[in-house]
Amino acid sequence: MRVHQIASLADVQQTARTETDQDGDRPERASRATRVDGSTIDGPAISASGLTKHFGDVVALESVDLEVRTGTVLGLLGPNGAGKTTAVRVLATLLKPDSGTATVAGMDVLEQGDELRENIGLAGQYAAVDENLTGIENLTMVGRLYGMNRAEAKKRAAELLDRFDLSDAGDRSAKTYSGGMRRRLDLAAALVAKPPVIFLDEPTTGLDPRSRLALWETIETLVSDGTTVLLTTQYLDEADRLADRIAVIDHGRVIADGTPDELKDMVGGERLEVTLSDHDRAEEAASILAGMSDEEPTVEHDAVKLTVRERKGAIAEAVQKLSGAGIGIDDLGLRRPSMDDVFLSLTGHAVEAEEEEGDD
Repeated sequence: MRVHQIASLADVQQTARTETDQDGDRPERASRATRVDGSTIDGPAISASGLTKHFGDVVALESVDLEVRTGTVLGLLGPNGAGKTTAVRVLATLLKPDSGTATVAGMDVLEQGDELRENIGLAGQYAAVDENLTGIENLTMVGRLYGMNRAEAKKRAAELLDRFDLSDAGDRSAKTYSGGMRRRLDLAAALVAKPPVIFLDEPTTGLDPRSRLALWETIETLVSDGTTVLLTTQYLDEADRLADRIAVIDHGRVIADGTPDELKDMVGGERLEVTLSDHDRAEEAASILAGMSDEEPTVEHDAVKLTVRERKGAIAEAVQKLSGAGIGIDDLGLRRPSMDDVFLSLTGHAVEAEEEEGDD
C-alpha cells in the first residue's frame, strides 16, 4: 500500500511564492502604467460594470462586472459558451455591449475606441498570422499599420523575434512554423506597439506541453515588466500558475471572483483519495469513511474521494477503518483542493464541457 501526500501544482507554486514573500502572496505589482503616448494610467487597467450582450435569444453576457489592477493577470475561466470570448471582444472594442460600461487603460470602450485600440494587444484563439509572409514581414506589417515608419517597424520586429526565440525562423514563411511558433509570432504581433494591456483568448489551445510552458514564461515576463493581462483559458493549471485573480463565468454571469487561494478556500478542506485493491467494495468503503466528512464521499471506479474535516490523523484513521473492515488499499493520500475542484463545485460540471449553443 502506498501512503503519501499528493502535492498539487498550486502547492508547489505556493512554496515558491513563500520563499520570496513571507506573506505567501504574489509580489506586489506596479500600480501605475503608461499608455503608448507616455501618459499615465490612473486606477484599474480594466474596469467593467453591468456588461450585457445578447445574440437573439442567447445570453452571452449578463451584468458582468470585472476589475483588473495594473500590472496583474486576471484569469477568466468558464466552459465553452460561457461568454469568455464575448467579454474579450467587448473590452477590445470589437463588439458593442447592449448595456453596461467599461474602461480599458483608462479609456471608455465605446467613446474612445480609436484611441483605445492603440493601447491594447489582442491574441485570439487562433494565430492570426499571414502564412505567406515571413515572420519578420508579419511583424513589420503590423508595425506599419500602427503608424511606424519602415525602419522603426523592422527594428521592432527584429526585437520581438529575438524575444520570442524566433530570430532563426524570421526569414521563413509562417506556413513552415510549428503551432507553438505561430502562437509565439501571434503574441509578438500583439506587442508590436508596446501596449499596456493585452487580451489573450485561450492562447495555449492546441499547444504541446513544452510550448505551453514556454508561452507561460513569456506571459510572466510581460507582467513582470508592468503589462496587464486578461487571460481566458480552459486549462485550470494555466490559470492557477499565471493569474493573480480569477473570475469564473458561466452562462454569461460571473459566479465567483478571487485569488486562486481564495477560491480554493471556498471549496474548503483537504481531499482524501483512497484507491482500493478490493474494487467491488468501493461503495462499502465510502460508507465506512463517510463519518470523516460533512459531505457524501464520491466513488470513481476503485477510488473513494472525500473532503475530511480534520487533516491531522486522517490517513491513519482511514487506514484503521478500512483495515478493520478487511478492505484492501492500494494507494491513499491527502491533497489540498485544486482549481478543478473549484470549477466543479461552482459550475456543477467539469471544465471539459461540450460546446454550448451560442458564442463562446
